[in-house]
Amino acid sequence: MNPSLSRRRFLGASGMIGAGLCCAPGWLLAAPTALEADPAVFQDIVRQAWVYAYPMLMHYQTMQKQALDAASPEYIGGFGVFRHYSELFTPKNRDVVTPNNDTPYSWAWLDLRAEPWVLSVPAVADDRYYVHQLVDQYTFNFGYVGVLSTGREAGDYLIVGPGWKGETPPGIRKVLRSETEIAMILGRTGLRDANDLPAVRELQAQYKLRALHEFTGAAAPAPAPAVAWLPWAVPRDLGPGFIPHLNQILAFCPTDPSEVELRKRFASVGIGAGLPFDPSALSPAQRQALGAGIQQGVAELKAKGATLRSSVGLFGTRAAMHNDYLSRAAAAASGIYGNSVEEAIYLGSRNDSAQQPLQGGQRYRLRFAPGELPPAREFWSITLYDLPDRQLVDNPIQRYCLSSRDPLVRDADGGVTLYIQAQSPGKEHEANWLPSTQQGPFNVILRVYGPQPAMLSGQWKMPGVERV
Repeated sequence: MNPSLSRRRFLGASGMIGAGLCCAPGWLLAAPTALEADPAVFQDIVRQAWVYAYPMLMHYQTMQKQALDAASPEYIGGFGVFRHYSELFTPKNRDVVTPNNDTPYSWAWLDLRAEPWVLSVPAVADDRYYVHQLVDQYTFNFGYVGVLSTGREAGDYLIVGPGWKGETPPGIRKVLRSETEIAMILGRTGLRDANDLPAVRELQAQYKLRALHEFTGAAAPAPAPAVAWLPWAVPRDLGPGFIPHLNQILAFCPTDPSEVELRKRFASVGIGAGLPFDPSALSPAQRQALGAGIQQGVAELKAKGATLRSSVGLFGTRAAMHNDYLSRAAAAASGIYGNSVEEAIYLGSRNDSAQQPLQGGQRYRLRFAPGELPPAREFWSITLYDLPDRQLVDNPIQRYCLSSRDPLVRDADGGVTLYIQAQSPGKEHEANWLPSTQQGPFNVILRVYGPQPAMLSGQWKMPGVERV
């Protein structure tokens, strides 16, 4: 899911990304001296930096809406508080793309500069799923608290910044360290159906955040310095404005040993923690190289996005991602904040088994052979979205997904067939009906929570969507 920028808006904005080079806003400062002079080298560094920056910019855009802009509909109340979303999504909800109705969200942002924070969770029953995904400013998933990672017991978990060296207080079950000074929590609570919403809300109310001094009863530390966060606007800040934004973000991101040489390379074009940057101070050749490098990065991201069929290799820790910056960027463009594979795997298709685009008005079926249902330790679901907006599709029965928690009817041989079409497949098949668009393209996404080894290894394959 991406709570910030739809694919249509991204593709439209990308054509304008180079246009802002001649009108740099006043809040950009003077460019540093001794920038890389070779236009070809300058362009290549900008290309690499733009791909590197893209997920961090999308993450910043989310933070701007949720934690910084009190006038934004997505505002959650600032840092250190939860906002819980406890309603079923419908086609009318368009503030995120590829939303699901499996796991209502809980969002929080943490400023870890002054002190750590404690996340407290309640005990849950054996049939209840929840997870809190911890994300740093790189968009790496640096930690998890939930039934699959830490169990179903109640517990207190300490979330610390990169420079924290304090003692772990008694009662803390685990310390989770962020690479960056700002961290985000994305909670998900499993929802069985609409009748389960009261129980989900009751559980969400028991998720607690406390600054460390509140948890221990100590005096509050000195507050961290206020930050003059830069405003955000598309397409400017996916264009030349990306550099001052990245420079500000990097000030909260200590350099990882694996990126020392990369950061030195970036610095040669004015990209680095706290560095000032002004495109208007560049030479004509540098300005042209800046625009060309950005456009080259956009093209690489689009090309990578067109190849994606699975979430494997797109989300995880720095170690799991192996500093694959293009995959990290493609993950942010396709559905930012996906879970690491140990927690969930996402598979999708926008083509049928004959490799033709899925189209509204056509009839399709997706059949799982006997014993071949998605191998999930928790549950699985399949959701349909229109394209290119990737939103839920309005339909007469207001059904937007099917899952292992639904009373699906099995075939005579024990398999399960799902019917994907705009019109009802008939009363005998309606329990297995996933309504599609009346016209236009769509895609389907399979989510598997708690994937079993057969899925983690790639042994289990999603069957093709067959046109009837």
